[in-house]
Amino acid sequence: MLLGLSWFVLGYTPAISKDVTSFRQQLAPVLLENCLACHGAKRAEGGYRVDTFESLQKAGDSGLPPLGNANLEANELLRRLTTSDHSERMPAESEPIPPDQIAIVRKWISEGAAFDGEKTSDPLFKVIPPINYPPPAASYALPVPVTSMVFSPDGSQLITGGHYELLVWNVADGSLVRRITNLDERTYALVWNSSGTHLAAGGGSPGKLGEVRWIDYASGQVQATFARSYDMVLDLAMRSNKNELAVASADSTIRLFDLTTMSERKLIASHADWVTAVSWSDDGTKLASASRDKTAKVCDAETGDLIASYPGHAAAVRGISILPESKQVVSVGADGKLHRWDIDGAKKVAEAGIGLDGFRVVQGPGFVLVPSADKSLHRIDLSNNSNAQVMKGHSEWVLSCAYHAGSSRYASGSLNGEVKIWNATDGALVHAWVAKP
Repeated sequence: MLLGLSWFVLGYTPAISKDVTSFRQQLAPVLLENCLACHGAKRAEGGYRVDTFESLQKAGDSGLPPLGNANLEANELLRRLTTSDHSERMPAESEPIPPDQIAIVRKWISEGAAFDGEKTSDPLFKVIPPINYPPPAASYALPVPVTSMVFSPDGSQLITGGHYELLVWNVADGSLVRRITNLDERTYALVWNSSGTHLAAGGGSPGKLGEVRWIDYASGQVQATFARSYDMVLDLAMRSNKNELAVASADSTIRLFDLTTMSERKLIASHADWVTAVSWSDDGTKLASASRDKTAKVCDAETGDLIASYPGHAAAVRGISILPESKQVVSVGADGKLHRWDIDGAKKVAEAGIGLDGFRVVQGPGFVLVPSADKSLHRIDLSNNSNAQVMKGHSEWVLSCAYHAGSSRYASGSLNGEVKIWNATDGALVHAWVAKP
């Protein structure tokens, strides 16, 4: 009974000899890296898909079974990967798969093409074990774009996304305090749990992988990996009245996760393109989302049912926030304006210029912050919908920002790695550095 319970908790995977090639650990990563872009659920060139083990076994338009030929060299999957005929070799219009990866495919097929995952219908991102990422470089040759940032709960530190890591900075002088490793190539969203003990980091690699890593901040250890998908996680939002996380992804979905069990509670698929931002209402009853499909939406937090859809930007929408009292929303995007609109009827009530593209909305008491492609951080006063402060000084697009009420500080991060700390009272620059170890 105890053994059965452990299988339920940890996830049972059939045993496989160390000498036998593993589909989930060796073969599936090869398919994900080289084949999925052209042979997935959304795009299946030649009618052939490799996004699950189940689909991998089914013939495409050629009618030839990809794994069914007993003659190894005539095996259709292997033949397509190794043929010298450029009109047939896969990946098409790309470099051949490296010899060491071809060897994995060849050995796996020769051993019987066994499956050692849980379900043959599971997508590759569920089959492949969570990646242990390589240690980041001791020093960066060039800065990386600062696509995410958040203050520590006490405001003394600023955490920014780096290259396969998070960088923790001393706000007082801009010195690097520590590095939290085993993270995705790029982190696009950071959010604290309600007690400030754990940090959720969402990110991934474009068109390959997206996931959320759950980090114990004191130790810097990744304690869980969830919300895995075929494309990047772009934003996260913590629900105020429940231990629940909203995950916005470039696969056009929003997924709601119960953080007690790290399990998915609800999938919301109301957008037609990347979901770039999410925001809960203060009372936790509504969830707003922004998308590259040129719409902003509000749905019921429990059921996922659509409440409102706002098309007013007529351009990609990249940042969103539900205002207090849960009656209005502000959103920004590629049209260079902040839109304020009623949830009831989805009608615009006001707008404010933000120079160029707006990338996020971070809410404070009576205002919102918007990082902009005009190389500035904008503070919009919600009492009159005007630019109360425009913090200039970045030399590139400002992609991210953060606010800490206790220390009365803003932070902003740019495309070329610049980080700036601003005084919230008067918008004066306090410190500046480049987020480059």
